[in-house]
Amino acid sequence: MLGRLSLVACFALVSLASASPLQLPLGNAPFKVATELEVLSNPESFTTLSNPSLPGYKVRVKPVKGLCDTEVKQHVGYLDVDEDRHFFFWFFESKRDPKTDPVTLWLNGGPGCSSMTGLLMELGPCRPTPGGAGVVPNNYTWNSVSSVLFLDQPVNVGFSYSDDGKDKALDTEAAAKDVYAFLLIFFSTFKRYNPLDFHVFGESYAGHYIPAIGGVIIEGNKDAESEGFPVINLKSLGIGNGLVDPLVQYEYYADMACNPPGYDPVVTDKSTCASMRSKVKTCKSLINACYKYGSPMSCVPGSYYCNAAEISPYQSTGYNPYDVRKKCDSGNSLCYPIMNDIVAWLNTPEIRSTLGVGDIEFKSCNMQVNLDFQLKGDWMHPFVKLIPSMLDEAGVRVLIYAGDADFICNWLGNKAWTLELEWSGKEEYNSAKDKPWTTESGLDAGEFRSYGPFTFVRVNGAGHMVPYDQPDAALDMFSSWLAKTKFTGTY
Repeated sequence: MLGRLSLVACFALVSLASASPLQLPLGNAPFKVATELEVLSNPESFTTLSNPSLPGYKVRVKPVKGLCDTEVKQHVGYLDVDEDRHFFFWFFESKRDPKTDPVTLWLNGGPGCSSMTGLLMELGPCRPTPGGAGVVPNNYTWNSVSSVLFLDQPVNVGFSYSDDGKDKALDTEAAAKDVYAFLLIFFSTFKRYNPLDFHVFGESYAGHYIPAIGGVIIEGNKDAESEGFPVINLKSLGIGNGLVDPLVQYEYYADMACNPPGYDPVVTDKSTCASMRSKVKTCKSLINACYKYGSPMSCVPGSYYCNAAEISPYQSTGYNPYDVRKKCDSGNSLCYPIMNDIVAWLNTPEIRSTLGVGDIEFKSCNMQVNLDFQLKGDWMHPFVKLIPSMLDEAGVRVLIYAGDADFICNWLGNKAWTLELEWSGKEEYNSAKDKPWTTESGLDAGEFRSYGPFTFVRVNGAGHMVPYDQPDAALDMFSSWLAKTKFTGTY
């Protein structure tokens, strides 16, 4: 889910002029960590994992039984960085066959919003009851076909925290580096998962995070074996209703506000719609400056001007920015009552004790983190430039999906940037036909376009959080993508 400042906007600091992959310096010392048996046998306290080649990084982990999912092995813990930054994670094994099923990392966006939203509102094995007194099973959980790892990042998001309580001026590059270090230690300890296919999925501002994480994994894999690190078997990236290419996407806010295909207009004042359209040229000029120079000075003006020009008019209507069909629920700043239930359940003393989070108070989103990312100029960075090399050189498949009722990272803008992406299959992808998509249960779920390793899926009747609005379709899409049974050029 995306964050909200004085306006709502789609939810880096690395120069992408050359679109070079992010890098994490590796050492040459082998991993010396606690064995998996030691981790599994210590349910009451954390076992600490480390590696001398990753100075400043440690992972605390412990097993959890019967919480949220009573059928599978679970682990919770923290990635500790430089003794003062601590990133919370929660891992669920696959219900089907954890020995052969893939592993998927899930990230929510914001920037500054917790991945526990994905776990407890969208694709995890349970959902809170009204009021947050307990949880009930989610029959459409994604860990029915894949082990799933939920990570709260950057620091001070969800149950993640810093020792002094201050934000560490993070950006997408720093976040990707931390995630990669975590994955190295995780896979070196839980070795049975390391040979399995690995996928990175997320939504919203994760449209920034995921290409960056994919880039640093691919770069790290080049020297991993010689340096004594595990090779991460990255197979695909999946981005739902993401902010990936702002230069293209910001052009489509007026269309989604004033003439959303298949839905009633939200912004009905013609002069307001005309104003939104008239400001696109200036908006794109400012984003272009960010794409060219990449500094905070060149990137911050675009985020503030464009969000005010293209998003604020929608927000002023009182409609849900994540779903053009609904008014924003006044009982929660993020528009959904279930968000209050998630916060209540996670802050229950017995749940906090089981998770080992101490006195950290869970909050869905941290708006100071959101502001910090904006002030670093991260918002308008073109992480889209990392995707072509993944498709053309690294053999990584990329799935872009979008609910058709979302405003904030709408399907119009997402489909548009996939058509403008410069890669070897651009001509064939652009000339491909949109094909209908029907789930195994017979649901008319939407349509897709695909060529080679690249696919775009439009999901019918879903807002920003596709697995929440259309759980059947979301699980069908996810499982079919992993199994390569749909969303291919020959389907």
